[in-house]
Amino acid sequence: MTILPIRITGDPVLHSPASPVTEFDDTLRTLVFDMFETMDAAPGVGLAAPQVGVGLRLFVYSYDTDEGQPWRGVAINPELWITPLPAGAPEDELDSEGCLSVPGERFPLVRSERAILRAVDLDQKPFELEVDGWRARILQHEFDHLDGVLYSDRLVAPFYKTVQKAIKKAGWGVDGISWMPGVDDLDA
Repeated sequence: MTILPIRITGDPVLHSPASPVTEFDDTLRTLVFDMFETMDAAPGVGLAAPQVGVGLRLFVYSYDTDEGQPWRGVAINPELWITPLPAGAPEDELDSEGCLSVPGERFPLVRSERAILRAVDLDQKPFELEVDGWRARILQHEFDHLDGVLYSDRLVAPFYKTVQKAIKKAGWGVDGISWMPGVDDLDA
């Protein structure tokens, strides 16, 4: 397995809709294993294929439940349904979110409390997840990547303006910038 470089906001693959996965072969299997390795090294709780420069509709996720049970998998060609967004402004701590493609930055973002995901796994076996809370947030965040949307695109004032300033100050927002988990010292 290989740790892959993670693309930083501005790379076109992050801002374009991903294509459906059509080939379920050893190349896809290797990509998924490499994505798990990369996500774990970052460390992160999710990683979408566009974040490693591959414009395909798949993401990996990993998170321990409140009971300490591992919740880990891959979603290929997913569909996502969410409950309506709760009313009100985001709360700094409760709604704080970050992204490996906007490393070191965290901002509050209101997400739906519940989500249903339908996808297939590496063996093309269909599955469905019905989740709430933090796991629903993870699925929404990773699914957004497949549509070319970063969490920073969804931020509201004053956070949107602040993240744009941070991106500009870091020299991001252009093609070709990435970071390597375990090598680059970024607070992702």
